Amino acid sequence: MIQVNNVSLKFGKRTLFEDVNIKFTNGNCYGLIGANGSGKSTFLKILSGEQETTTGEVVIGKDERMSFLRQDHYQYDDKRVIDVVIMGNQKLYAIMEEKDRMYQQTEFTDEDGMKLAELEAEFMDLDGWNAEPDAAVLLNNLGIEEAHHYMTMGELPVKERVKVLLAQALFGNPDVLLLDEPTNSLDLEAIRWLEEFLINFNNTVIIVSHDRHFLNKVCTHIADIDYGKIKLYVGNYDFWYESSELLQRQMKESNKKKEEKIKELQSFIARFSANASKSKQATSRKKMLEKIQLDEIIPSSRKYPYIDFKIEKPAGKEILKVENLTKIVDGRKILDKVSFTILKGDKVTFIAQDDMVKTTLFNILMGKEKYDKGTIEWGKTINPGYLPQDNNEYFNTDKNIMEWIGQYYDIKDETVLRGFLGRMLFSGEDVFKKVNVLSGGEKARCMLSKMMLENPNFLILDEPTNHLDLESITSLNKGLVNFQGEVLFTSRDYELNNTVTNRVIEILEDGKIIDRSIPYEEYIDKK
Repeated sequence: MIQVNNVSLKFGKRTLFEDVNIKFTNGNCYGLIGANGSGKSTFLKILSGEQETTTGEVVIGKDERMSFLRQDHYQYDDKRVIDVVIMGNQKLYAIMEEKDRMYQQTEFTDEDGMKLAELEAEFMDLDGWNAEPDAAVLLNNLGIEEAHHYMTMGELPVKERVKVLLAQALFGNPDVLLLDEPTNSLDLEAIRWLEEFLINFNNTVIIVSHDRHFLNKVCTHIADIDYGKIKLYVGNYDFWYESSELLQRQMKESNKKKEEKIKELQSFIARFSANASKSKQATSRKKMLEKIQLDEIIPSSRKYPYIDFKIEKPAGKEILKVENLTKIVDGRKILDKVSFTILKGDKVTFIAQDDMVKTTLFNILMGKEKYDKGTIEWGKTINPGYLPQDNNEYFNTDKNIMEWIGQYYDIKDETVLRGFLGRMLFSGEDVFKKVNVLSGGEKARCMLSKMMLENPNFLILDEPTNHLDLESITSLNKGLVNFQGEVLFTSRDYELNNTVTNRVIEILEDGKIIDRSIPYEEYIDKK
């Protein structure tokens, strides 16, 4: 259990949170959501004690242990992987270190013997004998091979270190578990295992995540940050989305009826207030008018970009044909005689254990990388649009956003261009920001803007949800569902895959493929 009492946080004149009162209880999993910059990660730091508040306090249950997933991949470079996991329970790890130090002493006093006996008793109470086996189980379930358990963190790839830090947070059954983007860099199998772990976890969990499917699977409640307040909803992300939309509609409909009633009463009063025979009725209606209160509808701080890919020229019958495509990288055959034909209406998600394989394939299709053997035939009517995973090369310039977008699409009317950029959440002075200092999310929206203005009839997207917030992901999802052309993409976002895809191509470790024209969820369930 964790209780937040009258918490406020101010940075100068800016108020991030104000008078927040909320209780997170055992057995529940809370999804903490809010617009970019609303303070989700900061609120987790407040709960963990890493961020001091301006007013108020955070109270955790007596003798309860809190665990917080940190994303510092380089903090433990010289530590063994298995030890890093056990460090999730700091008290147990400190006892283990002290025990090891004392056992290495050459001389023992009676006092040392008593101290060691106390440490052994505490070690037993904390189930210390099972620490390494329990840590190993967590690592195995997250896909860390046993051979890596006794390596140092510095020897692991960054993606593997993320899994170790997650195992550290989960270790030892913490009473309160804080997770900031826990699915980042996890493969599908690891995400599914984590979902089951959290579903069966009996203590308090608070999660920040951009993965809508993950939030739907594990959350019992949604804690929504808006305008510095936090409102609690029972249910998962979809339930919050539908109920908040419904509430807004109901309030608008209620206000519409009230406004009609107000006009009706005002009209009667204006017509008959001077009429002696109707004066009582006019007075009565004045009292009725005074009692009518319109609901205050505060617009959400969330902003959804408008993502809609319009096709300028529809594609002909011939779309894309790939035959016997082979690519060797550093002596490894990552694509081995790969053949597939894209047909009208295909929206294909690509799956592979190695992200580099998918990126290489997309770069080959777009002519950005060479291949060793095979053929690629594009239909003559195809105008492809490409969203690369790494977009840095596009932003090595000191142009502002207006100038940057202008080099790809010649719009003479500045008002029209400003209107378009406004729909992509670049309003006012934002359009004059230099593109080389934009955030990852802003760059992603620039790239999507560029694609939309090119009016492609075929899309290739490599991890398009990277750096996007929930609102932008939701808009992109709708845009891809509504797109009338063909799509090739790869994404870790389950919801995006499941709602857009009608075909799955998996690239295996030997470079060959499995190609199935079935929905994503069906393919994953069979797999």
